[in-house]
Amino acid sequence: MEWTDEGIVLGVRRHGESSAIVELLTRAHGRHLGLVRGGASSRMRPLLQPGNSVSAVWRARLDEHLGTYAIEGLKLRAATLLASSHGVYGVTHLASIARLLPERDPHEAIFALLEHSLDDFDDIGSAAVHVIHFELAMLAELGFGLALDNCAVTGETTDLIYVSPKSGGAVSRTAGEPWRDRLLRLPPFLRHGEAASDLTEQDLQDGFRLTGLFLLRHVLEPRGQGHSDARAGFINALMRQQARAAVPAP
Repeated sequence: MEWTDEGIVLGVRRHGESSAIVELLTRAHGRHLGLVRGGASSRMRPLLQPGNSVSAVWRARLDEHLGTYAIEGLKLRAATLLASSHGVYGVTHLASIARLLPERDPHEAIFALLEHSLDDFDDIGSAAVHVIHFELAMLAELGFGLALDNCAVTGETTDLIYVSPKSGGAVSRTAGEPWRDRLLRLPPFLRHGEAASDLTEQDLQDGFRLTGLFLLRHVLEPRGQGHSDARAGFINALMRQQARAAVPAP
């Protein structure tokens, strides 16, 4: 058995004295593990860092075996990602969310979104938007997508500013007004046709509250899990940055 594919490093654990078991999210073969001989060496360690894109050749005698990887670097983002607190927490959280996908099941759209997100992770505001969109995409990929394109009550497609915490459907301003205190806020950057511009701290908090609720209810709690510490660390780093930006210069 042998195939060649592009992959993004999700995680690495040492195996024996010099090898490592590497977990990749690959474009065509999904989340896939393999043994890298010499993966614990000083030459390979910088390559096998979470967030890096690699070219991988996987070989095994039988398809169900762990198999071995021969890996070459394509885009080594880890040095940049790990230079900031939001980068460290963000890539760790994205990897933990991607790990919810079934092993060896292709999810090319998720691979492409993760790759795009990591390529645009320098600015913490942009990174936050990407993380929220990735969480929404993962909900949809796992069968729990939110219906944010039209009002769950009236069918309207405009002025959607709320989300029902029960159904995950958008609700228009008029239909939701009587129950506004019970509804989640749909931030402008998640509304159909609106761009992520002039983001406020409240917008980002609302976005994380929205995705966090449904991830916890539908995906994590049924597996006996909770939100990762990395997610909380990323949000805290974001809020600290937003607070610093709000302080006027002397």
